[in-house]
Amino acid sequence: MRLVKDIPHERYKIQVFNYNAKYIVKIELGQFEQTYKIGETDVYGLEDVERMITPELLSNALKRFIEMRTEWEMAFNQKNVKA
Repeated sequence: MRLVKDIPHERYKIQVFNYNAKYIVKIELGQFEQTYKIGETDVYGLEDVERMITPELLSNALKRFIEMRTEWEMAFNQKNVKA
């Protein structure tokens, strides 16, 4: 997997990779990450991929990060509970 772009952002670590004829967009926040795979033939290049990373996409990603954290905390709290 080859890193093709680091996209600066004040909240997230956003990176775009190229692997197996796909662009992979990775958005990280703390210990959690979300990835999106886009076929190279579905876009007109890296600039197209960058245009897809909109404020709306990142706002929705934040909602999913919050859900992920909540679910992880619930799972973590249940690890010591005996059935």
